[in-house]
Amino acid sequence: MNLKSSILPSIDLTYIEDKYSGLSTQALLNVWSSLKRNRGTKNDVHNSTKIWVPTNPRGAERLPPGVVESKSDFYLRRLWGLPSEDLVIQPKYLVTFTVGYDQKNNIDAAVKKFSENFTIVLFHYDGQTSEWEEFEWSKRAIHISVLKQTKWWYAKRFLHPDIVARYDYIFIWDEDLGVEHFDAEEYLKLVRKHDLDISQPGLEPNSGFTWQMTRKRDDTEVHKETEERPGWCEDPHLPPCAAFVEIMAPVFSRAAWRCVWHMIQNDLVHGWGLDFALRKCVDPAHEKIGVVDEQWIVHQTVPSLGNQGKAENGKAAWEGVRERCRSEWTMFQERMNTAEKVYFEAMGIDPPNATIRH
Repeated sequence: MNLKSSILPSIDLTYIEDKYSGLSTQALLNVWSSLKRNRGTKNDVHNSTKIWVPTNPRGAERLPPGVVESKSDFYLRRLWGLPSEDLVIQPKYLVTFTVGYDQKNNIDAAVKKFSENFTIVLFHYDGQTSEWEEFEWSKRAIHISVLKQTKWWYAKRFLHPDIVARYDYIFIWDEDLGVEHFDAEEYLKLVRKHDLDISQPGLEPNSGFTWQMTRKRDDTEVHKETEERPGWCEDPHLPPCAAFVEIMAPVFSRAAWRCVWHMIQNDLVHGWGLDFALRKCVDPAHEKIGVVDEQWIVHQTVPSLGNQGKAENGKAAWEGVRERCRSEWTMFQERMNTAEKVYFEAMGIDPPNATIRH
């Protein structure tokens, strides 16, 4: 059978094969078979050759499925050679830091705790990027610079689930973390062992105020629950006594991040309140969220981003930032509670007692 003459008489298949060499032979055969099945009379050729695939990603319905690439990554590519030979290693994990140049030495120490299995992304809130070239690892890192933004602002805009879909785990970390007692590969071994979808390293107990849940323990690899102050936990399976990590150093599985990204509000940039709501993205949350004690960090509490605010009305720059943090927490709580109430009422279900509180 002569495919060139019987199916596509006016098209040079050699040209097609060269132009679309990324498609498998089977994919090409599927296209040809589909065209053959859909051939009609001369009068309906215009309609029958239009592509419409409802199962494609939204907006890509007019494309043949074999060519759709709905996911991407941060892998660096060459400008020459074969695409299949671009990558010596394909990193399986992603770590992001939101940074100012003043914290360069701390970030240098932190990055060195992550192996070549990690893609490194730096979000620069102070506009300084080329200055980081003094570090050898900076040449293979991804640098994204937008002035005076928070890590959740960056995350919402640059860490869409389809962009980070290649990575098994996503670390979204602050810049002021001491990592002397931390090893990323060992950390992930424990995360897998204890089946955690959302986690964080234990915090050194004396590194400033921390919730009881996130304090490092010395008698266990991982813990998933704790006891807080009297009256703080109406349910032992709910935050802050369980199903809870803080937003300074969270680690998400790919599946958990897909949910969390959608929960991040576009206009609420500080992330306050998210830690109490993360549990909604995994089930059962009190088993899937935990703190890794054997790999621990120190929160150095450097108020660098706070100083990126604006002094006004007699208040220091950091005061305005802190006020917005608190107001965003309240707004997020109200939005979540209202949304849940509307949903349950529409479904004819009595809302559960547990809501997002602080």
